[in-house]
Amino acid sequence: VQLQASGGGLVHPGGSLRLSCVASGFAFESRWMYWLRQTPGKGFVWVSTIKPNGNDKSYVDSVRGRFAVSRDNARSTLYLQMDNLKPEDTATYYCAADAAGKQKGQGTQVTVSS
Repeated sequence: VQLQASGGGLVHPGGSLRLSCVASGFAFESRWMYWLRQTPGKGFVWVSTIKPNGNDKSYVDSVRGRFAVSRDNARSTLYLQMDNLKPEDTATYYCAADAAGKQKGQGTQVTVSS
């Protein structure tokens, strides 16, 4: 399993970012996929899940209505559109092929600050 997240950066509160995650080495199109995030000194926090069909999605309460997960199975790519970002969204974001985050790649840093 190889997962490479990208698209992070520094953004002002209220801004937007779109994260991407390119997957390889497994049957991406048949796997539930996850976004997790981690802040310094804390464990991983689940952010979002998307089922293989791309139609069933779920979010942690703190991001629901602001974040949108999607996937392109033909490109083995997972996305996370993040709008109306808040300082508390600052974290390293990871895509994962399992809910526990054991199959995850290198994360991408998102910093929300004025």
